Amino acid sequence: MAAVPVTCVRLTTSMHSNQIAEKSSTFMLVPMGLTKRGFPCLRSSRFQISCAAKPETVAKVCEIVKTQLALSADSELAPDSKFSALGADSLDTVEIVMTLEEEFGISVEEENSQNITTVQEAADLIEKLVEKKKETA
Repeated sequence: MAAVPVTCVRLTTSMHSNQIAEKSSTFMLVPMGLTKRGFPCLRSSRFQISCAAKPETVAKVCEIVKTQLALSADSELAPDSKFSALGADSLDTVEIVMTLEEEFGISVEEENSQNITTVQEAADLIEKLVEKKKETA
């Protein structure tokens, strides 16, 4: 078994039986499957690495989504909650993005806003844009 040192990572494959998901804020080793020859088995899989947003960012996005969609305070939202499954239409999604922009002091490009369909996607994009804003400041 091979290992990859990372700070935070989400690895997914297109085959459900070989799915690996791991995220962490500390250094750790993430195991990867090997072929018979000892090389990572990525040829037949979709391989994706992305950093997960901070829990406080996800929580803030959840609160904003609850407010925008007039969901009850005790509604349970998970990072993989889809806006459409919560009853949001395209106008609701635009309003959610506008509120996120105001709350976090960022500007979301139209191309990026069309790709936001879940709480986690919104939180990940916010983290990316906040980091980019810090680098340019």
